[in-house]
Amino acid sequence: MSPEPTLAVGAVVVDAGRLLLVRRARAPQVGKWSVPGGRVEPGETLAEAVAREVLEETGITVVPGQLLGWADRRGRQWHYVILDFAASPAQPTTDPVAGDDAAEAAWFLLDEIVGLELVDGLRAWLVAHGVLVEDL
Repeated sequence: MSPEPTLAVGAVVVDAGRLLLVRRARAPQVGKWSVPGGRVEPGETLAEAVAREVLEETGITVVPGQLLGWADRRGRQWHYVILDFAASPAQPTTDPVAGDDAAEAAWFLLDEIVGLELVDGLRAWLVAHGVLVEDL
C-alpha cells in the first residue's frame, strides 16, 4: 500500500541572477541540492509555510509570491505533493546559513546549477517553469 500524500511547499527564490538552494541533510535524497521547502504544518497558510521553511533552512526572510507549479514526488516510504512558489528576499540579500534539515545553504548563479547534483526532477521542473534555460 502506498503512503498517504503529504502536502509540502517549495520556494524558488531568485535574486540578482542567483537561485537559493539547500543541500538536503535528511531523507529522502540526502546530500542533493533542492529549493528550500518542506511540509505544511496544521493551521498554516501556504504563504506562511513558504516563509517559515525558507527562514528555518536558510536564515533568510522572504516574501512569498505566486504559485509557479507543483510536483508529485514518490518513494517507497513517502509521497509528497509539493506546491512551488516564487519568493523574494524581504531585505537586501544576505548569505544564507544552513539550519533545520539543511546541511548547506547557498546562492548559485543560474549557470552554476548545471554542475550540481539536484534532487530528482528538479532540473527538469526548473526548465519547464522558466527558471532555467535548457542549455544550462
